[in-house]
Parts: sequence; structure tokens; C-alpha cells
Amino acid sequence: MSEDSKEDIFDDFEDKSKSSADKAKEKASQMKEEAKEAFEGAKEKASEMAGEAKEAAKDFTEDAKDTMNDMKESWNEATHNGENKKLIAGILGVLIGGLGIHKFILGYNKEGVIQILLSFLCGVGAIIGLIEGIIYLTKSDEEFYQTYQVGKRGWF
Repeated sequence: MSEDSKEDIFDDFEDKSKSSADKAKEKASQMKEEAKEAFEGAKEKASEMAGEAKEAAKDFTEDAKDTMNDMKESWNEATHNGENKKLIAGILGVLIGGLGIHKFILGYNKEGVIQILLSFLCGVGAIIGLIEGIIYLTKSDEEFYQTYQVGKRGWF
């Protein structure tokens, strides 16, 4: 093999190596660009999902607040209307009268505390609560309202 042919082979090999290296650099650059685009796409998708999660949390919070306000309004209606106070106080007096909760519902805090003390000290509070609960439930709505809410009668 002559020197010229060795040089030609070496030049061919060098050219092919450079061509392969250039192709590899081009492929690496292309892959880098594709990875960058994929990362940007993933970043945008994550940002969208975070925004959706924030919106869902905000909606949930608003729904929870609305539900609590509805419950509060219902409770206020149930405890501020004379007929409903009669029913609630009567049932609580019959079921757990010794705890005096029916007194607290009607706004008689001092009497409620006395009721609790009577229950724990001598056991009479439960009997008084039962009797009062029955009395509350057997009165007419108007009579109950006039006696216990307008007249503020604390016992029986």
C-alpha cells in the first residue's frame, strides 16, 4: 500500500469521523431542544394543574362557608322562633333534663346551672327536667311563648 493510499484512507476516516461527530452534535442538539420543549410543556401543565387545584380549593372553601351560613341560619330559625324553642326545650327537658340544657335554650342561664347542681347533688334535677319538658310540650305555642319567652318564667 502506498503512502498516498494510506493518506487517502486516513483522510476518508478523518472525514467520516468528523461527519459522524457533526451528526452526533446535531442529534444531541436536537435532543436537547426536544427535552427543553418537553420540560416547558410539563412546566406549563404543572402550572395549569396548580391553578386548577387553587380554584378547586377556593370553590370548596366558598361552598363550606355557604353550608355553614345555611346551617347557622337554620339553627337561628330553630332556636329563635317560639314554636321551635318549645319543641327543642321540651324534648331536651324530657330526654336529658338533668343537664339543664332546656333552660339554656330558653336563655335561663342561672336556672340551668341550678338544674345541673340539683342533678349532681341530690338527683332531683332529672325529675324536674322531665316534668318541665312534659309541661313545655303540652302547652299551646302561644301559651308557651307568653309564659316562658315573654314572661320569663324560670321554673315550671
